[in-house]
Amino acid sequence: MKHYDIEHLRTIAVIGHPGSGKTSFMESVLYVTGATNKKGRVDDKNTTSDYLTEEKQHLSSISTTLIPVEYEGYKFNFLDTPGNRELVSEVYQALSVVKGAILMIDGSKGIDIGTEQVLADLSELNIPTIIFINKMDKENIKIDELIKSLHTMIGNQAVPFLWPIVEGQDFKGYVDMVEMKANVLEGQKIVEKPMPDFLTDKVEELREKIFESVAETSEELLEKYFGGEVLTQDEICGGLRTGVLAGDLKPIVFGSLTKDIGVIDILEMIRKFMPAPNDLKPKMGKDPKTGEAFERKTTDEEPFSAYVFKTTIDPFVGTMNLIKVYSGTLESGQKITVTNTNKTVKVGSITILRGKEQLDTDMIHAGDIGVITKIDEIFTGCTIADPKNQIVYEGPGFPSPTIYIAVKPKNKKDEDKISSALHKIAIEDPSFEYKRNRETAQLLIGGQGMTHIKYILEKLKNMFKVEVDQLEQKIVYRETIKKKVTVDGRHKKQSGGSGQFGVVKIIFEPVNANEIDFEFSEKIHGGSVPRGYFPAVEKGLIDTFQKGPLAGFPVIGIKATLIDGSYHAVDSNEISFKLAAAVAFKNAIQTCVPTLLEPTMKLDIVIKDDYVGDVMGDINRRRGQVLGMEPMNGGRQKIIAECPEAEIMSYTIDLMAMTQGTGSFQRVFVRYDEVPQHMLDGVLKQLQEDKENK
Repeated sequence: MKHYDIEHLRTIAVIGHPGSGKTSFMESVLYVTGATNKKGRVDDKNTTSDYLTEEKQHLSSISTTLIPVEYEGYKFNFLDTPGNRELVSEVYQALSVVKGAILMIDGSKGIDIGTEQVLADLSELNIPTIIFINKMDKENIKIDELIKSLHTMIGNQAVPFLWPIVEGQDFKGYVDMVEMKANVLEGQKIVEKPMPDFLTDKVEELREKIFESVAETSEELLEKYFGGEVLTQDEICGGLRTGVLAGDLKPIVFGSLTKDIGVIDILEMIRKFMPAPNDLKPKMGKDPKTGEAFERKTTDEEPFSAYVFKTTIDPFVGTMNLIKVYSGTLESGQKITVTNTNKTVKVGSITILRGKEQLDTDMIHAGDIGVITKIDEIFTGCTIADPKNQIVYEGPGFPSPTIYIAVKPKNKKDEDKISSALHKIAIEDPSFEYKRNRETAQLLIGGQGMTHIKYILEKLKNMFKVEVDQLEQKIVYRETIKKKVTVDGRHKKQSGGSGQFGVVKIIFEPVNANEIDFEFSEKIHGGSVPRGYFPAVEKGLIDTFQKGPLAGFPVIGIKATLIDGSYHAVDSNEISFKLAAAVAFKNAIQTCVPTLLEPTMKLDIVIKDDYVGDVMGDINRRRGQVLGMEPMNGGRQKIIAECPEAEIMSYTIDLMAMTQGTGSFQRVFVRYDEVPQHMLDGVLKQLQEDKENK
């Protein structure tokens, strides 16, 4: 693939709900531009974008795919993104490096909740957007309702640039209201025809709205328009581009991907109206040493810098990092610094991907997207730059897991293999997490929902040949005491020769378990316990607190003060006082009122206004507490709440059900709270049953 200057580059995210036609759009684009001589089909499992085993199994995109195409002297880098909201980190990473987007809508289904969420995301990020209403060849498409719904969501920003020609139930073609052409499908070709008489009034009405939108982009055009002068075609196109770049206009295109109708028109709109890499706001970064923010221009002449927005691991090639070059150029053999870690490495081979196909290149220019292979020091979310001119770019961040399950290999021989496999998956997907819980001995994997986790398990099986059994995650509790007590601890052992002897008197008292795990002090008078044994007493208590008396969880939130004791000149030693301290705590259990502490999580829940009451009521039923609310764009609210972890183990699923799939949340541990007294016996009973059934 040849090199392109900045003015002739476009980077576009293809985004939309599952089944809207994103992958089919890419097949049409590849076909009409001559990149392929045959269109793939999702149902036939032979598309360029969906090449992963899991994508073919589910007939749905799971990973963002780079599809570069050449058109009329331009290079368009398309990023085909997954539609499932649980794979949102893939979408956010793609949106962080593009200057424009195409929103795909299934015209036969109308504007669903997924589309509404996507529109809100694009508006919030101020990304210029073209709306493509697909599947116009289906029956009973309610065009006016589609437009009305879009106007309800984004107002007059939604402006049809093409209008469909529908006769009866048949989609015949469309009228291009910018060029004022009627294009009709005849056989397998789209040919220009006179505009149907029945559309004349409608087209004139819509075209007048386009003129109004164009006029509003500048004082000069506004004056000319209201003065009754006719706007030239160049003025119309220039005004439309200004409106699209500003986010004031979102062109609507009607078409059918099965018949390739509307595809060329979208490519033309991208060429004419969508931003080049150096349009809109310049890229801002920070000095990695001082933290000072500064601007880096998107030109080849600036020092090299790039952002790594995606990593994949190919079984044959190894690590492949997709980068967006923000400034300068990159060649094979060039030295670069990972500015997040200050590690300098030498670039080996660079390439361009189209799906899984590698296209040769010798240089990646400013504004373009390329791939660096086989450098382990590079990772998703990092910045790479000229070692002498370093900069750090901030990415969109990665959502933390909202649901966990425990897994164990079906075959014990796979114990070592599973850790390596999960590590590689985590490199590819930063929104996925795995960890070994030492207290419950469970291997936990976390994701954005059960669909996300299902894909992870399938990849384990398909790519790494590891099958697992799923188990329910166990809550990691803590134990503490509620009452201050003073107790003795005595250890004596005599079996001939020197024995063991140690006596301690200790005050145990509760302290804030979220600030202090364990605090030890001594107030010994008269040398009843020699100073050299103080550390042994402390160590004895620390060891004892590793397994609490109620359910074997660590004990926290205790202050222990050694106030008295006795020793033997011959038989006393460190082990004697360690064991005496353990006996003291065992004796304290009888009167200090031990109890269980459960983890409490902070929740940031984003929902539509319609569901605020239901979600707040549900939080209260889960023993949670709503701390506050923050209004958000698009008729949404953020509810900030706290809730015991035990009550939200399946909250991802429950929230989706409550909000018809529109709700999302993030969670983070904040503290341990006491398990309510009326629930304590039940929790302890369940924990004991789990141990017995292990």
